[in-house]
Amino acid sequence: MRVISGKCKGRVLQAVPGMSTRPTTDKVKEAIFNMVGPYFSGGIGLDLFGGSGGLGIEALSRGLHSMIFVDHDAKAVQTIRKNVEACGLKEQSEIYRNDAERALKAIIKRQLRFHLIFLDPPYKKQKLQALISFIDEHSLLKKNGFIVAEHAHDIELPDRIGNLVRIKHEVYGITAVSIYAYTQKGE
Repeated sequence: MRVISGKCKGRVLQAVPGMSTRPTTDKVKEAIFNMVGPYFSGGIGLDLFGGSGGLGIEALSRGLHSMIFVDHDAKAVQTIRKNVEACGLKEQSEIYRNDAERALKAIIKRQLRFHLIFLDPPYKKQKLQALISFIDEHSLLKKNGFIVAEHAHDIELPDRIGNLVRIKHEVYGITAVSIYAYTQKGE
C-alpha cells in the first residue's frame, strides 16, 4: 500500500494490524481519483471509515487542503496517525475515534461542508444509503463536491439518494465504487 501521486508519491503506508479492515487496492484508488480529480486545488475532505487512512492521505497528497479521518477501531486510528505523520500531513489532518453516525452529528455542530467524502465501511455492516441520505439532508457536501462510496460488488445502490445522483459506478473484482454528486453545481 502506497501513495500513488502528488506530493507524497511513493510513500509506503502501514496497514491496520489484523483482519478488521480491507485496504483499498492501488488499482481501485487510482480509478477513484481519476473519477473525482485527479488533483485538487484546496478543499476539505472527510474519510469516515478511515482504516489505514490511505484514501484521505491520497487526497491530501493530490492537493486537498485538510482531511478529517474517523474510524471506530483503535488500531485503525493509531495506524492513521502513523501514516499521516510519516507523510508529513499532521498539520492538515484531524483524526478521531468515533462511529460514523456520531461523527456526522459532531460535524453538523461544527457546520462543516466537504468537497470530498469517502465512505468505505466494512462490507458486512454497510448502511451506505442511510449515510448518504443523512449527508444530503444535513448539507454536509458542498454543491460541487463528491461522495465516494466503496462497497461490495453485489450491493446495488440507487441512482438517486435525496438530491444526490450517482454519476459513476464501476466494479473492480469484489469491490465496487459509486460516486454521488449534486446535479446542480455551484457552492
